Amino acid sequence: MPEPTGSELEAVRERRRQLRTTYLRPRGERPATTTHGIHHAAFVCRDVEETIRFYQGFLGMPLVELVENRDYAGSSHFFFDLGNDNLLGFFDFPGLDLEPYRETIGALQHLALSVSSEQFDAARAKLDDAGIDYLGPDRGADDSLYLRDPNGMGVELYREVLGQFEGVELL
Repeated sequence: MPEPTGSELEAVRERRRQLRTTYLRPRGERPATTTHGIHHAAFVCRDVEETIRFYQGFLGMPLVELVENRDYAGSSHFFFDLGNDNLLGFFDFPGLDLEPYRETIGALQHLALSVSSEQFDAARAKLDDAGIDYLGPDRGADDSLYLRDPNGMGVELYREVLGQFEGVELL
């Protein structure tokens, strides 16, 4: 489906303006959040070892647990340390005929991981050395690299401070 243009694009932009006016409050007027943060985000993987090699071996996020999934016999549930007491979790579902990853309503578009300038440069060099395809840097700044994990999921390595977006403090 093509991107909106002309009057359709203006209608989309007007709707966004209405939503901002209705729901977005200045930082000092926002209520306190009711949660502590993300304990873990859990995704489905195609292959446990391949996923571990990518996230721990390639991206440098330590594997911190690997257990049997309590909800599906034979399935693994495993976690990586994302930093700041956040976990990235995965399941596999052996025996189920799951379709390959695709972007669709309700699916993850991409997972943006905050990295330092040093980590960003090192990851870019590793991607180049390994011949792994990625997009970026883009958006007029040298701040994002987009790639696919072994499961097809979008991952952004984002040279940005947590709680900020494009240099603007949100929290």
